[in-house]
Order: sequence, then structure tokens, then C-alpha cells
Amino acid sequence: MHYAISSTWGPTDPTRASLPFIFAASALQAGDTVMLMLFHDSVTVAVDGSAEKMVPVGPPPRFAEVLAHEGAEVLVCKPCAEARGVTEAMLTSGCRFGGMNDFHAHASRDGSKVVCF
Repeated sequence: MHYAISSTWGPTDPTRASLPFIFAASALQAGDTVMLMLFHDSVTVAVDGSAEKMVPVGPPPRFAEVLAHEGAEVLVCKPCAEARGVTEAMLTSGCRFGGMNDFHAHASRDGSKVVCF
């Protein structure tokens, strides 16, 4: 199965920011593929070195696991990032700029499930 996941939470609430990554890690562990689209404040999670500083209250952080997994594609909303001064060169390895057309393409795939955080 393929999951198209969207997130808007960033470092202002590390616990909420971690939830889409925890879901993605669980899906990857089950052998599924995921596309995680970071919108709004969540774009800062993809900045190199940022995820390591975010510590959720309760659940274990699984940012690095998802960012490094070959079955995961992490896209960062280009307009959201640019509005926050984030350039593509600042992104951690495995992340790239994308947009709503990319999210729509993944959400429209046969058998794809959409999960929004």
C-alpha cells in the first residue's frame, strides 16, 4: 500500500510534528511506501540538523528513520519553505522541494491512502 501523508506541525510542537513520522515509520516497517509532504511550519523539520533537536513528549522520535528510508519520499512545500527563508540547499539528505501537484499525484495513485496531520 502507498500512503500520501501531509503535515503542518513543526518545532513549535515537537510531539505533533513527530506524529506523521511515527505513522510513516510504522507503514514503512509493514512494507508499505510513503510520501510525506511537509507544509506550513513542518518545512523546518526538513532543514538539515533540525529534526535531531526536536524531542517529542511521550513517543520516540522517528524523524531520522523516515528521512533515511528508501521507501519514503519526503517533499517540502516550496512556497511554504521560501516564505520562511528555507532554501532547497538547506534541506537534509533525501528531501526535496515539491508542491500540491506532487501531493495530488501521490494521493491519486491506485490504492493510495491519504493521511493528514
